[in-house]
Amino acid sequence: MKVSASPELTQFAEDVLRGLSSSPKQLSSRYFYDDEGSRLFMEIMKLPEYYLTRAELKVFTEQADAIRGAFAGENNAFDLIELGAGDGTKTAALIENFLANGIDLTYSPIDISQEANDALEAKFRERCPGLDIRPLTGDYFKILGDLKTTGERRKVLMFLGSNIGNFQKEKALDFFRHLRAVMNANDRLFIGFDMQKDPRTIVAAYDDAQGITAAFNLNLLTRINRELGGNFDLENFSHYAQYRPVECAARSFLISREKQTVHIAALDRSFEFDQWEPIFMEISQKYTRAMIEDLSSNSGFKIETEFFDEENFYVDSLWRPV
Repeated sequence: MKVSASPELTQFAEDVLRGLSSSPKQLSSRYFYDDEGSRLFMEIMKLPEYYLTRAELKVFTEQADAIRGAFAGENNAFDLIELGAGDGTKTAALIENFLANGIDLTYSPIDISQEANDALEAKFRERCPGLDIRPLTGDYFKILGDLKTTGERRKVLMFLGSNIGNFQKEKALDFFRHLRAVMNANDRLFIGFDMQKDPRTIVAAYDDAQGITAAFNLNLLTRINRELGGNFDLENFSHYAQYRPVECAARSFLISREKQTVHIAALDRSFEFDQWEPIFMEISQKYTRAMIEDLSSNSGFKIETEFFDEENFYVDSLWRPV
C-alpha cells in the first residue's frame, strides 16, 4: 500500500511515523476523530464519569443571562465565532438565550471539516430558526486573520470543552498568542478550563467502567490499519489512564500486552514493541486559577470575568486583549 497523494493522509502518515519512531512512542490525539472516533466521543460525553460536558452545560444554562451581558457589552450586538464546535449542544443553550433576549447575533463555527459544518448548520437551523449562521471551513488562524479587518463590531471567540487541555503549556501559550494577534481591542475570548479536583474523579473520567474511552483510544489503531495498511492487533493493546496531581495532568496510554512487531505498509516500516511498552496518546491538562491567570497574562490577555459551576469543577473564563 502506498500513501495517497492527499495532503491530509500524507500528514497522517508522517505523524504516525514520527510518533512511533519516538522514544517513548506516541500518537497524536488530533487523529482520534474519524467517523467512528467522533461517534465514540459523543458516547463519552454521555457517560456518568465524564463530568466535563455536564459541568459546562450547567454553567451555560444557569448563568446564560450573565454570560449574555458580558458578551454583548453596551451595544447588544456581537459576532460569535466558535473554534471546533462539536455537536453544538452547549452552544445552542447560549444562543437560544441570546436570541430570546434580542441580541443582534451572527454565529460562525469554524471547522476543518465541511461535513461537520454542514451537519452543525442543519442542526442549528432546526433548533434556532432565527439564527444568522455562517459556518467557515478551514484553518482557524487564516480565517480569523481575514475576519480581523471586517469592521468594528465585537467578535467573541469561543474555545470550549477544555479542549485547551490537550495542549502542553508552551503550545497553549502559542495558541493564545496567535489568537491575540488576530483580535481587535474590543473582541473577547471565551475559554473552557477543567479545574483541579479529586484525582479519582479525574481518572474515572478517562477510564470509564463501560470501556468507551478505551475503545475511543484503540480506534486510532483501527484507523492506522484501515488508512495506512497497518496490522495492529487490538487484542494486544490495552488502555491505561493516570493522573499526575503535581502536574495537574491526566494522561492516556495504550499498553502493549506482549512483545510484538507491527508493520505499517504505507510507511514500509515495522515497529517493535516490548511487553508493557506504552504509546502515549493524549494529555488532558487540569488547571488552578493561578495557572489560568499565568496563561492569560503571558499571552496578551487579562481575565475579565469567570463563570464557575457550583462545584468549582469547571470554569468558562472571558478574556479581553491588552
